[in-house]
Amino acid sequence: MRAWSHSRLTFPLGARTRYPLSKYALLRARLVAEGTVGEIGEPVALPWSAVQRTHDPAFVARMRSGALTAREQRVLGLPWSARLVARTLAGLQGTIGAAHDALAHGVGAMLGGGTHHAGHATARGYCMFNDVAIATGELRRAGVARRVLVVDCDVHQGDGTAELLGPDPEAFTVSLQCERNYPFTRIPSDLDVELPAGTADDDYLQALDRALDEALARFPAPDMVFYVAGADPWEGDALGRLALTKDGLRARDELVLGRLAGAGLPTAVTLAGGYAPDVRDTVDIHAQTIAVAALAQENLRTTSSA
Repeated sequence: MRAWSHSRLTFPLGARTRYPLSKYALLRARLVAEGTVGEIGEPVALPWSAVQRTHDPAFVARMRSGALTAREQRVLGLPWSARLVARTLAGLQGTIGAAHDALAHGVGAMLGGGTHHAGHATARGYCMFNDVAIATGELRRAGVARRVLVVDCDVHQGDGTAELLGPDPEAFTVSLQCERNYPFTRIPSDLDVELPAGTADDDYLQALDRALDEALARFPAPDMVFYVAGADPWEGDALGRLALTKDGLRARDELVLGRLAGAGLPTAVTLAGGYAPDVRDTVDIHAQTIAVAALAQENLRTTSSA
């Protein structure tokens, strides 16, 4: 399987941030060393015109030039730099590339992405622009997909995705999140599942199973699915407050990708958050997500050639 990565593009983090920049290069190296992926795609920068088709042009202009207000800088959570902008644009293109791979081969993967807090005119929670919403618009513009389902299993609610795609009758957003966790002001998804702090494997998987049933009943036959596979529901995550084990997170990935592949729905995987005190734990979780995705793609290939 090909996976897209922008890990070779880095940026200055500043003195006080929990953003796990190192995980992307570590994940890429591990997947290549283990042979999980056969090719790493190097995305080029998405044109600014594509960003402006989804986000407010005045907001985009401020982000492009670095003319952020103090509040905008604080809410983003990362120091603005030209290198951050370049990396962000490449990441957006990587998600689009993963979506095209999914349409061609059943499953695609971006080793990053899932920037689900970015709204129409707001950068929030380490998310400058919303990759899933932008990819949705670009797929439609290319005429390759119209009806889009988003299954967001990051521990934090996908408020930006809900803002951007919620009013869209040809999109459906599902978000499973820890209640009373960031963002503290929700923007309603089409289907929000609020989980109590401390929710562990069995209860989480049951809630996810029900959510998938409901989503596919209410929004049948999507052309494309984006799976936002955050590592932060893990029991040891510094920002999560749920209690899933690594085995439970693998079962989550198997449930989502198995259900979607079984229904013949092309699925692009993005990785979103993960804030383990030891970044190697986050890399473990992301690596098994991509391994499950690669196996799902291989199973589809084998089935189609049989």
